[in-house]
Amino acid sequence: MKIVLLLCASLLFLSCKKEVKQSEINTDKIANVPVKVPADSHNSQNSLDWQGTYKGVTPCADCEGIETEIVLNADLTFTLKTKYLGKDDGKVFEEKGVFSWDKTGGIIYLDGLKNRPNQYKVGENQLIQLDMEGHVISGSLAEKYILKK
Repeated sequence: MKIVLLLCASLLFLSCKKEVKQSEINTDKIANVPVKVPADSHNSQNSLDWQGTYKGVTPCADCEGIETEIVLNADLTFTLKTKYLGKDDGKVFEEKGVFSWDKTGGIIYLDGLKNRPNQYKVGENQLIQLDMEGHVISGSLAEKYILKK
């Protein structure tokens, strides 16, 4: 009879024990050593189909807008076409050159452009024009700085 009581007490004690899942264990506190998590190697440069033609109309200080087209090629060359809407001549300006990626693989630099924005954040089927300091433009006109593929 003592064995049966002891067995029942043991079962009761074990059934009250909280089950700890492997995902709940904080391994860096167990060994008191920081755990290094590898950086995510996925970025716009190696994960997105970024080659192609992007178009949009960006804001302009002294015209109706700037019709902008950027073609990004797999060989890291670009073609930039701009047209100032509402101007009398309607001339299309075309520039060609090379572009480079930043170290994160998320932003491109159109090399050779002076005194104007030349940085774009690369997203899924879109380029987001950054300001002169390389920041995402915010505010009510933010959506106007997105070029779509």
